[in-house]
This record gives sequence, structure tokens and C-alpha cells, in this order.
Amino acid sequence: MAQDVIVLGAGIVGVSVALHLQQRGWQVTLVDRRAPGEATSFGNAGLIEASSVVPYAFPRDLRTVFKFAMNRSTALRYDLRSLPAYGPWLARYWWESAPARLAAAARDMLPLIGNSVAEHEALIARAGLSDLVRPTGWLEAYRSPEQFEREASDAARIASEHGLGMKALDAAGLHRLEGSLADGYAGAIHWTDPRSVIDPGALTKGYAALFERQGGRILSGDAATLQQSGSGWRVMTSSGLVEAQAAVIALGVWSGDLARKFGYRIPLVAKRGYHMHYESDGRAALSRPVVDIENGYVVAPMRRGLRLTTGVELASRNRPPSPVQLERAERVARPMFGLGARIDDAPWLGMRPCTPDMRPVIGPADRHPGLWFAFGHAHHGLTLGPVTGRLLSELMDGEAGFTSPHPYRAGRF
Repeated sequence: MAQDVIVLGAGIVGVSVALHLQQRGWQVTLVDRRAPGEATSFGNAGLIEASSVVPYAFPRDLRTVFKFAMNRSTALRYDLRSLPAYGPWLARYWWESAPARLAAAARDMLPLIGNSVAEHEALIARAGLSDLVRPTGWLEAYRSPEQFEREASDAARIASEHGLGMKALDAAGLHRLEGSLADGYAGAIHWTDPRSVIDPGALTKGYAALFERQGGRILSGDAATLQQSGSGWRVMTSSGLVEAQAAVIALGVWSGDLARKFGYRIPLVAKRGYHMHYESDGRAALSRPVVDIENGYVVAPMRRGLRLTTGVELASRNRPPSPVQLERAERVARPMFGLGARIDDAPWLGMRPCTPDMRPVIGPADRHPGLWFAFGHAHHGLTLGPVTGRLLSELMDGEAGFTSPHPYRAGRF
């Protein structure tokens, strides 16, 4: 008999889980209050980051910590009213960022990161979305010659250890590759394996359209109404009550709220981020995303123009948007990238769902048969959506999984 499942959350992770389960013969209903790809999956730098093996860690050097504590950085801003709520999470994040524990996190993430491009490419081919993806890699650009030399050496070691493609470019080499950049960067690391997406929201919607063409249902509903129903699960939607044998929570940063309803206290917080699109000032087109390492922002070529994506803002989900971080990044980026007039009416604000140990939560809810988790992908939701869908669908079908799910279990907290 065909098994049926409710997938809660129509971002890149939820849609990918739905597609993989559907491919295995499950009858899948995808439920969200919004249309697919319109929350956090809409606003990001468009990177399928096959090279980002080492997670983003809490800085361990006092100079960087002091700089962030001053709250004047473009890479990190915190809302003072929200900071106490982040305290326990930040303490655990700092502890998990010690060199040995960070290395363990990198090892645990490698199977997911290493398969991310292949899993996307399989869905891209099936959905006919190749026009949205460019095999150009991305650039880490450095203003400080000393930092560039240090990081290029480390990057070469990481690339050798993990079989990644990278090139170290001096200032002249960077200018040859990206002629639109103004002078000011001492060099850049070109990671050649990643793919860049020129419209992340459209990619998620394209995957969702494939799901519907293959018979899947997408309904509007409130995930907070999820309840156990006998040996299964049910949720209220605009089309009425939907019941299924299994349910998957893939709600991004809101997943922790629903998991808590069933007694699972998973430390999940939002690292907020903003983006804005700009016209070009007439320079040659940018070919690939560029990360300004010292200033903590990304500029990426998108369908809508040049997208400036900010670093991290630590602020509670209900706090109003702040223009500060985007304005800081814009002042630095405008002359370097030739940003022209703003295109969007207002900055877009999204919520990156982050656990303190820098690993997602993928697998079963230990005390509730038929309930499954797929969330907490931090900065790599777009990257890890399809590979998460593959692993979770394998586990739900009773298989061992292409890699051990042990590092991602909910019970580790």
C-alpha cells in the first residue's frame, strides 16, 4: 500500500523532501501558509556551496570578538534587547567552535556538502531549470594582503584534503576574471565547484512545480494545528483536515516552535539577514557571487540586478527590521561593485535557522512514531535542501541512508 505523508514547510528543504518521498512512491501533501519559496528560501546569495566544508564558527580570537562586541561591523550586528535571549545559545556555539569540535562538525557535514551539487543537478534536470544555474563557482575576496596569503594557504590545504577545486588569484588575476570590480582587493580565492543560482526563489518554485506535475498536492495551512491522530498525524488546511501516516517538520526557524509542542527542546535560533537589489552603474556584468570577507557581505548577479546580501543580525524574530546593517554594507560595496540605484521598494528580511553545533536536525522524533525532522541548515539551506530530502526519504523508507544520520539526530540535544 502507498504510504502518505504531510510535509510542513514549502521552502527549499520541505519541497526537496516532498520530491524525494514522492519519487519513492509516497503520497505527499505539502503544507505551508505561504506559496513555495517565499520565505527564507527566497532571499539568499544563491550559492550551492560545494566548497563550504567548514561551518561558520564563532570567532575565537579576541580581536574579532572585540570588533563584533562594538556592534559597528557590517558582518555582524546585534539588537541589544534581543541579546539576553541569545545568551545560552551563543555560549554553546562558542564551545562548539573550539578547533577540535569544529573539525568534527566539518567531518560530519562533509557527506552532505559533498553530495549537494549532484543532488541539485538531478532535480534541475528533471524540472528543466538549467537556465537558473551557472557553473561559475564563487569568489572569496580579501582586502588585506596578509590575510589573503594566510587564507589562500589554508584554502589550498582544505582543497587538497577534500578534493575541491580552487584557485588563488592575485589582484591582477582577480581583475582579469571580474573586470567590473574596482581596485581595492589584494586577491581572492576562486572556489570552482559551487554553482550559483540567479533566482533562488524561482528554483524552489520550479522544484515545487515539478512536485505538482507528478501528482503532489500543495495546500495552504497552519503547521501549528498538527496533531497526532491515532497511529498517524493530521493538520488543518484551507481544503479541510488532512490526515497521513507520517509528518515531516521542515519549517526552517519556526520548526523549533512546533517541535516544542511535542516536548522536543531543540536550540534553534534565527540569524537574520537582509538583501537588496541594485541597478549596475554601467560597468561590465559581474559573472559570479563575490564575498567581501573582511566586511561580511555578498554581491551576486541575479535576474533582478545585483543582489547585496548582508551578514548576520542577532535579533528576535518579532523585532522590526533595521536598516543599519544593509546601509553599512551598501556604503562599502557601492564603489567596489558599481551599485547603482536601489530596485526593491524595501530591504528583504529572512531568518536563517541555526543550531549551536552547526549541524542540521535530520531524522525521526524519538518519542513520536511517524514524526520526522528536517531543519536547522543555517547558512546552507539552499545548498543542502535536495541532499536532505534524499537522506530523510531513505530513513523514512527504513534504509540505512547514504551516510550515517547519527550526527544529525534530534536526541543529541
